[in-house]
Amino acid sequence: MRTQMLLITFCLIAPMVFSQNTKQPAMAPIKMLVTDFENNSRKGEQIIFEGINSGKTYSMVTGVDGIFRMELPGGETYLIKIKSIGDAQEYTKFKIPLLGEDEIYTEYQLLLKFELPKLFVLDNVHFDTGKAMLKKESYTELNELVELMKLKEKLKVEIAGHTDNVGDNDSNLTLSQARADAVRNYVIKKGISGERIIAKGYGENFPVDTNDTPQGKQKNRRTEVRIVQQ
Repeated sequence: MRTQMLLITFCLIAPMVFSQNTKQPAMAPIKMLVTDFENNSRKGEQIIFEGINSGKTYSMVTGVDGIFRMELPGGETYLIKIKSIGDAQEYTKFKIPLLGEDEIYTEYQLLLKFELPKLFVLDNVHFDTGKAMLKKESYTELNELVELMKLKEKLKVEIAGHTDNVGDNDSNLTLSQARADAVRNYVIKKGISGERIIAKGYGENFPVDTNDTPQGKQKNRRTEVRIVQQ
């Protein structure tokens, strides 16, 4: 998925290391607080830690206070990502050093601030030419939208349908509305309340590229998710 860059800050409060007569534990306790830039806690954010060396992933979802706690194996550097629609958004690296003899971990406290983008383009949602029936390859990305809306119970979105300039404008408006409706209906069938989803067709009126090339027309034929309420 391609989207506008997310704004984020990342803060690590370094732990102290104490000595004891054991080489264990090898797991480092983590406390993460997720907020927006006004310091409001963000419930339902799925944070992913991906080990660069091991390739293993660990994830947790923030509670109502924007906090979660977990343990991660030490001696590893992790990529920190936030689950979104499509690919998780990658932010920064976080290293947990390997313990020395007679050392233990104390709690790492992480603060992550970010704002959800206002607009997502669903790159992998497709229809047959001139039709509004979803192709099966669209389901994976739409299921990610469903998952995000289940995690974030207050999230409301607009599904915006767009076309290229092939055909007349009235027909394109009708087609784009039908495609937006098809996406909305799919999400509703997966358990999301229809009150949280608006479907709107814009036809050919808002191109993002030229309609003079096949590549430009392909970019203009798109389905977007616009965040109405977080």
